Amino acid sequence: MNAITESPPGLLAMVQGIYYLITGIWPLLHLPSFEKVSGPKTDKWLVRTVGVLITAIGAVLCLAAARRKPLAEPEIPTLAVGSAAGLTAIDVIYVAKGRISPIYLLDALLEIVLMAAWAFVLAPAEGQWKATGDTSFLVRGRRGVGMRRENDEQA
Repeated sequence: MNAITESPPGLLAMVQGIYYLITGIWPLLHLPSFEKVSGPKTDKWLVRTVGVLITAIGAVLCLAAARRKPLAEPEIPTLAVGSAAGLTAIDVIYVAKGRISPIYLLDALLEIVLMAAWAFVLAPAEGQWKATGDTSFLVRGRRGVGMRRENDEQA
């Protein structure tokens, strides 16, 4: 086992990053096959733009996982969860409006699974953290601003 697979946040960042790399690069490399699966597109430039952005997000997540520091700062989980939430919203809204193919609901389901996995990874273990003030960011195994272990002495 390597360091990525020993760390739940690292493994999750790598899995999401690879998924985003594959789905982001696909329309850039072969738009006809992408359209065959996802339905015809009228704005090809928009498909390519979204592909580039999803690819960039995937690359950042993979690099964070490879550096073994996916939770060193809150930006990585924020990018991961924010991207998944945004893509889920777009998928659901535009399938409901009939603008995109229902196949996008499969992506929405996968994005929801990713968000749930991040929620699990980011949730503190029971009794691990006790609020002392500003509780803006809680991460298992990392002391955030205004956080202390329950067994730490009171300041």
